Amino acid sequence: MAVARTRSVALVGVTGSCVEVEADVGNGLAGIHLIGLPDAALSEARERVRSALVNSHFPWPDARITVSLFPASVPKRGSQFDLAIAMAILGAAGVVPVAGVAAPFFLGELGLDGRLRPVRGVLPSVLSAAKQGDDVTVVVPAANAAEAALVPGVRVVPAPDLRRLVEWLRAGEFPPCPSPDPGPSPSGYPGEGFGESGRTGRADGRAGPGESGHTGRADGRAGPGESGHTGRADGRARSGEPGRTSPVDGHAGLDAEARAAFGQTGHPQPSPALHMATGVRPDVDLSDVVGQPMARRALEICAAGNHNLWMLGPPGTGKTLLAERLPTLLPDLELDHALEVTAIHSVAGALPPDSPMVFRPPFISPHHTATAAAIVGGGSSVVRPGAVSLAHRGILFMDEAPEFPSHVLDSLRQPLESGQVTVSRSAGSVTFPARFILVLAANPCPCAQPRDKGGGCQCSPKVRRRYLGRLSGPLLDRIDMKVTVARSSRRELMADRQFVETSETVAARVREARLRAAERLAGTPWRTNAEIPSAALHSRFRPSDAAMKPMTSCLDSGSLSARGLDRVVRVAWTLADLAGKARPDENETSAALALWLGLDP
Repeated sequence: MAVARTRSVALVGVTGSCVEVEADVGNGLAGIHLIGLPDAALSEARERVRSALVNSHFPWPDARITVSLFPASVPKRGSQFDLAIAMAILGAAGVVPVAGVAAPFFLGELGLDGRLRPVRGVLPSVLSAAKQGDDVTVVVPAANAAEAALVPGVRVVPAPDLRRLVEWLRAGEFPPCPSPDPGPSPSGYPGEGFGESGRTGRADGRAGPGESGHTGRADGRAGPGESGHTGRADGRARSGEPGRTSPVDGHAGLDAEARAAFGQTGHPQPSPALHMATGVRPDVDLSDVVGQPMARRALEICAAGNHNLWMLGPPGTGKTLLAERLPTLLPDLELDHALEVTAIHSVAGALPPDSPMVFRPPFISPHHTATAAAIVGGGSSVVRPGAVSLAHRGILFMDEAPEFPSHVLDSLRQPLESGQVTVSRSAGSVTFPARFILVLAANPCPCAQPRDKGGGCQCSPKVRRRYLGRLSGPLLDRIDMKVTVARSSRRELMADRQFVETSETVAARVREARLRAAERLAGTPWRTNAEIPSAALHSRFRPSDAAMKPMTSCLDSGSLSARGLDRVVRVAWTLADLAGKARPDENETSAALALWLGLDP
């Protein structure tokens, strides 16, 4: 009997910490004892591990077993430690070589029959494991292999069950093993089984010991990405910037073998499976919306600069229709952004098995009965990301916004400013990224009946003010554009049909505008106009005095706040990008000011 050590990862939010799992099998009263701040789910691992070992035909040590999870000060939650605990016990009992289980990271939940079941948060866990050295091996359930293989430089071993894994460790190598087909790959190529030849068990596409070109991915290729990705919309490197690294993982890019998944520009090729991960319907198009030219224009500006939008109007005018088509105007996520979004959705358990990486901007639309914890994140024992984090790098659409409780709406104020949200509980604080486009839609009154043209609205001015008053002033101050969506007559609908454009046409203009912004922001950490901080807006990116004149007059009259001034300037830059101008002039600033005030520009 001896002490065996292996490694796993503890997740706190989307950040992982390396955990050393030690097992000691020694003299004493027979039993298993877990120490190291485990939660209830982890404390139940003793029963799962025992049943998995016995049903896999391995002897259970008739001795005192002590399992320690180091560091003890880090909270350990969930069932992903099952496999690491089992391997440490088997190593201490002499079933597998102690040296064979010391270096790899083991992630996965054990079934009572010894099968490995998928767990949440594999991508951020593997990202954290990759930081521990140059040659890292991670053993994951076969169902999580495609997600784990997105991380470069990590040897991913997909294991179907405990018995097969023990056989590999006894043999001193990780040969290929068959596993179920997880479905189509993100790049649109059909998924194939892990047991076929021509693949490797490594994320970098190289064969490991005893392997014959077997990869951990269902499509037979390394995770999507390319080395030295610049993070630019056009895929070119910025001046003085050799290449961007991911804020989540700190890696410069992914494997070169996956260039086909992202094309030559560094953007992924869409597939039908992606719509499951983003909540976007594949059959919607901006040309479906007729009779609202101003709202369609506002949507284009919103997509070009990542600006927030509020639409006010009676029911049936197309507010929800417009919001659902905003994702069709946005470009695909860049590599580092795709990793961020995928990590969040993996932790939340919202990552579909047939789409291991989220390529499209998410579209999240919570119901108006959602609580503050559901919106910003929370949980009593395990803190989960909320809607603002699930909408990171995408869109958060709040339909019927005045129906949300006021405190829920006001909880959006801090994430809108900082781009992240910190959830504090007695056990500690967890910070999730939350940089999203906020789209609000509201009826003008509770009855939502028109007041003109013989409408039947009976709401008093006091009732209307109280209804819209649920959207507080500080929240509306953070909305870049406010658009009134009115009902259209039959003549207006017929006349507008000849001016309707498809999403593809508008998205092309959005891409061009984002390219101009990317060139202007080269050498800075910002990519869109909405991200430019106030200090830079009033120094390097300050419009001319003539262009600032409409805004300064509103500042003097008190109708424009200092925060509102910043947001008007950002929208003005986006209007200039859409118009192909080098800098915004008075036309752009006046139009941006009208959009912020809710007037027709």
